[in-house]
Amino acid sequence: MTSDRQPAAKPGDIDSRVIDIAIRLAIVGLLIFWAIKIIGPFVLVVLWGVILAVTLYPVYTWLASKVGSRLSAFLLTLIALAVLIGPVGLLVTIFVDDLREIAQKFVNGEIQVPPPSDGIKSWPLVGDDLYDFWSLASSNLEEALSRVQPQIKTLGGTLLSAVAGVGIGLLQFAASIVIAGFLFRPAQSLTGSMKAFASRITPAHGEEFVGLSVAAIRNVARGVIGVSLLQAILSGIGLMVAGIPGAGLIAFAVLLLGILQIAPGLPVLGAVVWAWMNMETGSALIFTLYMVPVSLSDNFLKPIVMAAGLSTPMLVIFIGAIGGTIAHGLIGLFIGPIVLAVAYEVLTAWVRSKNPAETKT
Repeated sequence: MTSDRQPAAKPGDIDSRVIDIAIRLAIVGLLIFWAIKIIGPFVLVVLWGVILAVTLYPVYTWLASKVGSRLSAFLLTLIALAVLIGPVGLLVTIFVDDLREIAQKFVNGEIQVPPPSDGIKSWPLVGDDLYDFWSLASSNLEEALSRVQPQIKTLGGTLLSAVAGVGIGLLQFAASIVIAGFLFRPAQSLTGSMKAFASRITPAHGEEFVGLSVAAIRNVARGVIGVSLLQAILSGIGLMVAGIPGAGLIAFAVLLLGILQIAPGLPVLGAVVWAWMNMETGSALIFTLYMVPVSLSDNFLKPIVMAAGLSTPMLVIFIGAIGGTIAHGLIGLFIGPIVLAVAYEVLTAWVRSKNPAETKT
């Protein structure tokens, strides 16, 4: 009678297996780390290219039915680059000039400071100190700045770094547009690969999560970022034509507040007030009649371009925009809300979905 039991493994055999597995895992981990290290500088550019491709794919399919897939991808890439280099590039140039001028004046102490209000003294904790410093700055700005010289140098360096970051961000956008142009044609096969990959992670809901991610990208990209960008461009054009000081900064404020969904019309309101105080009545009226509809355009454009059934909370968009900007600069302002919105929608759907093992019982 023979025994079915396997012979006991020797301690040396167990140690060799563990070492063998550890070496394999170390090699795989090293390869993954190395690959991430190599593609790290391109992740944001490629990610934004994917977002653009997903967002513009319905336009690509419509255009491809008219002129063919190859020409459609080429035309969409040219149009996107023309918009980036044209009005967006002009606004960025004006914004950079305004920011550089402010930084230079701030460092040189050339900014005129109005006297403070007496009500500031009543502010708790900081009222008296703030009033004294503000009064000194309004009468002798050079002496006031000398007291905070280290902080001024830090702030000036930060502003100049921001100027350089805007230029780098513009180049990243251009590269992302080119990448998106190459992604239009293989989009179907890439989508199938993503669904297969997601199904390996969660077989029951893989395709659903991919579809939800696509919907979230298109909704946030078109309904939040797209509308905000259009609003900022139209506002910037009106501000430049009217000769409003700091037109680039105001247009950027409109873009930022639009993405954060916090009253993007506020900077425009200040420009309108300035126009009525410094321009002729007819010119101020024409400027107001143009800027008011532009500042309110997001209220009727967002419901048109955003699909129903997807309601990402404003707090998610807000945190995504702020966190993305802090982490990745200008391009993070656009990528952050989209990435966080996709994560929120997928995580919400996953939490609400039932475990397949539970549904069988």
